[in-house]
Amino acid sequence: MKTVRKLWFADERIFIETSENKILSQPMRFFPRLRQATDKQRSQWTESYFGLHWENIDEDVSFESFTWDDDDPLTLYHSPVRHSDPVLSEP
Repeated sequence: MKTVRKLWFADERIFIETSENKILSQPMRFFPRLRQATDKQRSQWTESYFGLHWENIDEDVSFESFTWDDDDPLTLYHSPVRHSDPVLSEP
């Protein structure tokens, strides 16, 4: 991803348009501070190498999260833990 040309909010989602003319979005349910922010607070964002940042509400959204196929980022990290895994079984 190059840079964000445009950022907007609609239908409980955050949208970005990249400099490569891609429009990407994700649900805001995982960003409660952003969800509860005023329009003015939402408009005060900056872009970093890793994503978007709202200093005034201490919220970050990674660029990577816009590319996930699943709208639920938690499913990427949830997997069954097996106690027989060697790393988990070591004292």
